[in-house]
Amino acid sequence: MNKQQLSAKIWESANKMRSKIEANEYKDYILGFIFYKFLSEKEVEYLKKNDWTDEYLPELTEEDTETVTSVQKNIGYFISYENLFSTWLEMGKDFRIEHVHDALSAFNRNINSTHKRVFEKIFDTLQTGLSKLGDNSASQSKAIRDLVYLIKDIPMDGKQDYDVLGFIYEDLIRNFASNAGKKAGEFYTPHEVSLLMSDIVAHHLQNRKEIKIYDPTSGSGSLLITIGKSTARYMKNRNNIKYYAQELKQNTYNLTRMNLVMRGILPDNIVTRCGDTLEEDWPYFDENDPAQTYDPLYVDAVVSNPPYSQSWDPTGKENDVRFARFGLAPKGKADYAFLLHDLFHVKDDGIMTIVLPHGVLFRGGEEGEIRRNLIEQNHIDAIIGLPANIFYGTGIPTIIMVLKQKRENNDVLIIDASKGFIKEGKNNRLRACDIKRIVDTVTDRRDVPKFAKKVSREEIRRNDYNLNIPRYVDSSEEAESLDIYASMFGGIPEKELDSLQKYWSAFPHLREELFREVSPGYCEVKASDIKSAVQEHEDVQLFRKQFCDAFRTLEDALHRTLVEEAETVNAVTAESEFTDDIFTRLKDIPLVDSYEAYQLLHDSWETVIENDLEMIQTEGTAAATQVDPNLVLKKKNGKDQEVQDGWKGHILPFELVQDALLSEEKEVISVKENRLAEIVSEYEEIFESLDEEEKAADYSGENGFVWSEVKKAIKAGALEPETLQKLTDASKLNEEEKKLKSAVKKGKEALELQTKDTIENLCVEQVKELLHRKWITPLVQNLLSLPNNAVDALISELNALNQKYETTFAELESQIAETETQLSAMMDELTGSETDLLGLSELRKLLGGE
Repeated sequence: MNKQQLSAKIWESANKMRSKIEANEYKDYILGFIFYKFLSEKEVEYLKKNDWTDEYLPELTEEDTETVTSVQKNIGYFISYENLFSTWLEMGKDFRIEHVHDALSAFNRNINSTHKRVFEKIFDTLQTGLSKLGDNSASQSKAIRDLVYLIKDIPMDGKQDYDVLGFIYEDLIRNFASNAGKKAGEFYTPHEVSLLMSDIVAHHLQNRKEIKIYDPTSGSGSLLITIGKSTARYMKNRNNIKYYAQELKQNTYNLTRMNLVMRGILPDNIVTRCGDTLEEDWPYFDENDPAQTYDPLYVDAVVSNPPYSQSWDPTGKENDVRFARFGLAPKGKADYAFLLHDLFHVKDDGIMTIVLPHGVLFRGGEEGEIRRNLIEQNHIDAIIGLPANIFYGTGIPTIIMVLKQKRENNDVLIIDASKGFIKEGKNNRLRACDIKRIVDTVTDRRDVPKFAKKVSREEIRRNDYNLNIPRYVDSSEEAESLDIYASMFGGIPEKELDSLQKYWSAFPHLREELFREVSPGYCEVKASDIKSAVQEHEDVQLFRKQFCDAFRTLEDALHRTLVEEAETVNAVTAESEFTDDIFTRLKDIPLVDSYEAYQLLHDSWETVIENDLEMIQTEGTAAATQVDPNLVLKKKNGKDQEVQDGWKGHILPFELVQDALLSEEKEVISVKENRLAEIVSEYEEIFESLDEEEKAADYSGENGFVWSEVKKAIKAGALEPETLQKLTDASKLNEEEKKLKSAVKKGKEALELQTKDTIENLCVEQVKELLHRKWITPLVQNLLSLPNNAVDALISELNALNQKYETTFAELESQIAETETQLSAMMDELTGSETDLLGLSELRKLLGGE
């Protein structure tokens, strides 16, 4: 399994195990045990690198002080053999809740003094909450055993590094957040928002040798980790990034520390605090040695997603250095207090990004004064309006604000990104193309119609420092206009055709050949079929050719990088390189959205290519010729049990292999399946030909023939010749159907075994060809469809315009009058009572306009 499949399996199992415990609490148990597994396996890995073997591990005890000291010095903690995660597994049903309590207590006392800030009390939430897993010791022990066995399959063999564990941990946090309702926002920033913020920060910090990053409301630590991962792409040594995190709630603070440690970040690079960010600013010194340890915290980047509009007490903070220059946020809304706290800790050449509610852009009072000071002192760099319902548990409109201590420019880039998203359940989610569009706009600092605008300080002053996005960027759709003259007399208004100028620029001769003037400012379509006329036009054909020429070499380039170098290629780097390549190829191609093309690449990468490369690089090329049991859940004795239902390719899907190498065998089965479908239709035809008396006979049921009764009726022979013939024909079809079903079943079983054998015996070149078909062929086909999408969009616009003015009001009036006349004439032929005729007479007057 790749990490996505394994994570999904663990989440599915976790859901089944969870009963009365809320998702927001249950995460503390499962994530805590995952972290303990990580620490156990990391210690064993360290020991084995230092000449320990499985044979000697049982000698790992606290009494061996020399080993304890060595382990503590190198990894920061010590776990004895009896408390290792692997030992718990070996204990089987003898493993009880008491073993967990003992192990966690032992862990706390065996933390190295230099690593206490990282590990001390990190399992307190788990330790104190174990009693919630059952009503007594026995039920609690069973629940814990189930948890331990649930996560035992997470690979820790070193091939995957620790990113697999970190990925699953992060994925579980995301799943818990999306299922935890309003509480979710307290500990998790959606990954897509984190990516957006991190890419902006990483671009600003690129090529720095050392970086400090800080999240003062760190939650699970996911946002901080994503920032670190993005900035590391531009650095030679990822260990030159130092992480600072502060979180108010103890259990969430523990999540931060666990998440940071599991991402392979060195303990010396993790500096965390549990405390109130606004009330207790980061300490400038060690309380035990204030004189020698004075060190104000100034970092390269601050990132945060603080609680929205939280109450706070500004009393006595007038002289707080964080707020003195700009003002105090109001008591009922701490949004600007968090922002100013963040800005204070940014270096002169640093950057900060913060998620805030939309109201901070326009609310008055103290917030309006702070906003004015920030603008006049030139700190606000960009404002990004996000889609609604993008955060778990709240539909409140939000923004990302980008600020810097010192800026060369004095305008503010305002972006309305509220329209770019995909619907996913109750929430909206930023797509990869949405993120890239925003980041490119910020980093290039460009104006984009209906999306982004650089706004001068003078314009903001004229608006009384109101930064509400619609004041500066109008992203609304154009209202549909209706030309009165064209509605009355016909013809398509030239001004409405002018709105399609991007198409006329791309196809310079098309407009002239499609339309002719019928009166000044109005025209009509010359072609009888707009679709054919557009698609067959020379300009459109040239446009398609231009696109194909631009992408002619892409397929070979993808094959060389991905298929030929599958065992060694860096998937992340390769995606970035091909993204740049696609944007370059599309540079001079009109009408095709580069970001739409990028999304196609990203979707293929994320759902197929990256996962397969991960398995090939961790398991070897033999993974491509591996076949696995297809396990499904089936009820057995009232319980769900995994049972095998055939086979499936580990990497190569059976259907793909059959289409490529066993097409003749597959076609034989397909022909028989098609015949089975025909038989069903022939049944229905014969059954529908029966009269009502025949349909009431024993051989007819509600849904068709009753075959046992059909045979009896034929054998008895007491039927009309025509009826006998119908039943005989139906019976023959039934016999044919039985034989075909049996043949199809046997054929599919044989084909499945043949496919299994084929995959297991593929040669290297066949594997490469099949990987090409799976990874590259669909991607290239999707990219090559983009010109057709642009042409189809034009055809749709033209057809809509033509239909809009095809029938004039005068013609409608004529049609109505003609219909009234016909109806009046029909009424002359009607007869009825005196009152009926009186009513018809009155209706005739109305139709006549009287």
